[in-house]
Amino acid sequence: MEHEDPVYLRRPAVPGEDRYVALALVNTRFTVSHGEVDLLDGTEAAHLWLVRHALLPDRVSLNGRQSGRLRALREALRALFAARAAGTPPPADALDTLNATLAAAPATPRLAWTADGPRRADVPDSGNPAAAALSQVAEDATDLLTGADADLLTECAAPGCAGWFLRSHGARRWCTTKCGNRVRAARAYAARKAGSP
Repeated sequence: MEHEDPVYLRRPAVPGEDRYVALALVNTRFTVSHGEVDLLDGTEAAHLWLVRHALLPDRVSLNGRQSGRLRALREALRALFAARAAGTPPPADALDTLNATLAAAPATPRLAWTADGPRRADVPDSGNPAAAALSQVAEDATDLLTGADADLLTECAAPGCAGWFLRSHGARRWCTTKCGNRVRAARAYAARKAGSP
């Protein structure tokens, strides 16, 4: 008998996840109707997430300490994103976690020469693939937090949603249409209930 993936594994990517894997990492913890879902809950789940995002070869194993570091990086990024969106200084431990992850497997800069000419190519540390994968996510987060897209970084305004996304226009408030529909349905229900005798 074949089993389908749970519906929450088939959820659409939120705006920006296609460009920033760090945004996808932050959105691995969310709430559905039956409770909280953590796509990194356990070593196997963390390994699968890294493989699905082409950060780690399937043949490379992940241990419990490494999967714990991935979850710690996710929580640090959530705090850093919140600080960036609020325009406040981030918690020191979140900044320390990001910087330690960056330093654990720094990429080596190289000069690549293609038909288009020379360009910088950073080669990830191949000695520790798991640390290199986490370092890539940390570099991606650093690029997001310091780049032109940083001003578009927004937390979903839907109650109960902890998702982050890149606003495609100023009026966008929800990470997905599902969140927007849920908020509008709740408002309509509350209005009907208030209007009933």
